[in-house]
Amino acid sequence: MVELSVAGTWSSLPKHIASEVFGSATIRRLKAGDTLFQTGDLGDGCYRLDIGLLKVSLISPQVRERIIAILTPGAVVGDLAVIDGLPRSASVVALTNSELRFLSGVAFERLVREHPEIHQYLVKVLAARLRQADETIAALAFLSVQARVARALLTLGEDLGEATDAGGILIPRMIHQTDIAAIAGVARETTNRILSEWERKKLVTKSAGSYRIDDRARLERQIDA
Repeated sequence: MVELSVAGTWSSLPKHIASEVFGSATIRRLKAGDTLFQTGDLGDGCYRLDIGLLKVSLISPQVRERIIAILTPGAVVGDLAVIDGLPRSASVVALTNSELRFLSGVAFERLVREHPEIHQYLVKVLAARLRQADETIAALAFLSVQARVARALLTLGEDLGEATDAGGILIPRMIHQTDIAAIAGVARETTNRILSEWERKKLVTKSAGSYRIDDRARLERQIDA
């Protein structure tokens, strides 16, 4: 299940500290498809996403992608490497044209020395991410492939989707079938078969390169099937 939660936003920081953290940060702009950083890169700083969407992925030795998060504006990305000083643990790519603010590791360390209370907020952020990881592991371990695809679609629809006049939920066009498969942790061929079956049953529709959830209640029941 993809995560689009506030656990990555540092939202609990006091406003005056949050303003100081990224107020004078360097602006970085990405075009859709650009890579922000890759697994193993030097963790020289972190970013706050101001505009756009990013995907956070792990790549297996067989070059199979697993999307672990899609980040929306306000999210902070790359902070784990800044905290522990180790290389990047995942790859981040822009799904849309994006604008970010970059905070260097040196600037981060200075701010932590000046505001020791930042530590307690980071503990909360990391604890929330650990809980999310537990939920994701449980979904991969115990849910059927159909249930995992349904959870991926429903989460995308809830967090990124737009309501249609007919009562459906339209998932943005930049989310492709390969992304849904990578979010669910299911092979693309299997995801294609499941989505085709659901189209026949009128649960979802593929139209003009986008997916639309037509029957949310029935799709939710796929999780418990």
